[in-house]
Amino acid sequence: MDLKGRNFLTLKDFTPEEIQYLIDLAADLKAKKKQGETGESLKGKNIALLFEKPSTRTRCAFTVACVDEGAHPEYLGKDDIQLGHKESVEDTARVLGRMFDGIEFRGFKHETVEKLAQYSGVPVWNGLTDTYHPTQILADCLTMQEHFGYLKGLNFAYLGDGRNNMANSLMIGCGKLGINCKIVAPKSLWPEKELVELCQGYAKAAGSTLEVTDQADAVQGADVLYTDVWCSMGEEEKAAERVGLLKPYQINKAMMEKTGKESTIFMHCLPAVKGNEVTEEVFESPASVVFDEAENRMHTIKAVMVATLGER
Repeated sequence: MDLKGRNFLTLKDFTPEEIQYLIDLAADLKAKKKQGETGESLKGKNIALLFEKPSTRTRCAFTVACVDEGAHPEYLGKDDIQLGHKESVEDTARVLGRMFDGIEFRGFKHETVEKLAQYSGVPVWNGLTDTYHPTQILADCLTMQEHFGYLKGLNFAYLGDGRNNMANSLMIGCGKLGINCKIVAPKSLWPEKELVELCQGYAKAAGSTLEVTDQADAVQGADVLYTDVWCSMGEEEKAAERVGLLKPYQINKAMMEKTGKESTIFMHCLPAVKGNEVTEEVFESPASVVFDEAENRMHTIKAVMVATLGER
């Protein structure tokens, strides 16, 4: 499958077959790395890593993935360049596009990563914006595929803040890949109706369902319980209010038992605030696959770069 030259901004832009291809490519690259094999598909390439928001997994994943495939990663933090401050995003994009072969962006406005893609002339990859987090979804899907052996037909429940970038992206990914998805959240934190309807269309085409509910009992039958922090970056002042609102949606032992399945796994994109969205007991339990997921960020990000920029 040829994805050469494509941007990776949101999974809306990719077909189910293309998404599955990236997951399978990641699995292949992961297996090779475990055998001590790395590649040269990005040899001679220079990659700009733009970070408005700090990061552990995204930064480390892009850096290691670049080095594994022979590329040079250059980290550019918010104090290192003029992005949108002294220089417009459009102008920065055109400068970076002359010097780099690919650009990763992690920051606030989704519009920024869209402008980088429009003006740079090189592949641009979304390492997270306030609206979408597509590389995380690939890692999540690879983790589920490794654990269950398949994706289509799995029952997935996300609990917590239903209108953040993770809920948005999970609805898109699950819908496209035929995973039955429930967003379980208080009504004041439901995702945008327009996006829900779009993702219900994806799900219908893939033979699965998408439901948004405020009833915690909806986790019954779930193969996967997923959560994220209750306050996204930049929302710290809402912390007390969120705790009160979201406490009934905490993933604890009782919530895991509500699924009625002993095989249910717990997932989290990390970092986690233990005692809020998840208890220490569940986080550290054998059901938790959060560190497989964290590792898989690197393998799936590598797959995205290899597919869109690499020589294969």
